[in-house]
This record gives sequence, structure tokens and C-alpha cells, in this order.
Amino acid sequence: MIIKGKIHKFGDDVNTDEIIPARYLNTTDLKELAAHVMEDADPAFPGIVRAGDIIVAGKNFGCGSSREHAPLAIKAVGIACVVAESYARIFYRNAFNIGLTIIEAPVAADAEPGNIFRVDTESGKITNVTLKKEYLSKPIPAFMRELIAAGGLMKYVRKGLMK
Repeated sequence: MIIKGKIHKFGDDVNTDEIIPARYLNTTDLKELAAHVMEDADPAFPGIVRAGDIIVAGKNFGCGSSREHAPLAIKAVGIACVVAESYARIFYRNAFNIGLTIIEAPVAADAEPGNIFRVDTESGKITNVTLKKEYLSKPIPAFMRELIAAGGLMKYVRKGLMK
């Protein structure tokens, strides 16, 4: 899968409270979660993010609690992909389980907000189109790409059971 979009840049250790503040955890309404995603990290974010955009971050993205609301909110707002140097383990698993595309690659140092990225999830090639700079990451394994394409683990399992 090829993903191309404008980036929003965040630093290291973006925790799940910054991704979706705890005050919104009493809802499972995806539109409500999307309306508040990343607002504690960047109050302007919910108003400027567009479907197809990409989040770029440093190390340990999604640290903190194990709440599934964090990747759900990111996906609900329309983020096509998150590229970070590393992820908190539980966030990593939750992201694939709900069908959010995430890539591990150290690209944040060069990136500036508004740059355009092109991400090839099969080859692992990431291009900062704006800077004409390329990076290589580990490609997402085929099975994990199938999970994403199905919309997450539960949809993947249901699809398999219906065969």
C-alpha cells in the first residue's frame, strides 16, 4: 500500500493522555474522540488535521496507559499512517488490532510540519517528497498488512470465518 500525505510532527514520548485526554474516555463515539485527538499535545491539531494526513514522531510514541482509545482516535480523525522511531509496545499492538497503519523509522529529525511524505508499507521505503530525502524502514509483514486492509483484527477474524 502506498500512502501519501501532509505530515504533522510530534516529539518523543507522546503519551496516550496527549493522544486522547482521559476526560474523553467515557465515550466510545468515534466522532467525539476524533474531535479531541492530540489536543493536549497541540491544541490546534483537531482543527487542522485532514483525512489522509500522516503523523511523524520520535521515540516511544503511545507510551502511558494501555487504552485502545488512542489509536482509535487517530484512525477516526482520518490519519492514514503514523511514522515514529519507536512505539510503546501496547500502543503498537492496539494500532494493528484496530487497523491503524504504523511504521517504525527514524524520520522525525529531518521532517518539518507540512512536509509531504510518501510511505510504501510493502517495501518499507519512506520518502520526504518535500525534501527529496529517502529512508528505509522494516516493511510491514504481509500478515500485518492483511490485518490493516481488513480494518483490524476482529474484522480480519470475521472475514476468515465467513469463508
